[in-house]
Amino acid sequence: MYVCLCKGVSDKAIHQAVEEGARSWREVREQTGCGTQCGKCACVGKTITRDAIARELVPGADLAYAV
Repeated sequence: MYVCLCKGVSDKAIHQAVEEGARSWREVREQTGCGTQCGKCACVGKTITRDAIARELVPGADLAYAV
């Protein structure tokens, strides 16, 4: 899915930036250009970045367990 239409940044590009070592929205923004033009995508970009960092730091965090 495209997150930033101005710069053509997809959610996959954000995930890739995190996989390559980005650990903040600022670093993702610098690597991808997401949110640097009109800024309408910044909120969604930040959310995707936050989730991607959480998954990167805690492997298997997206697993669900039945109680």
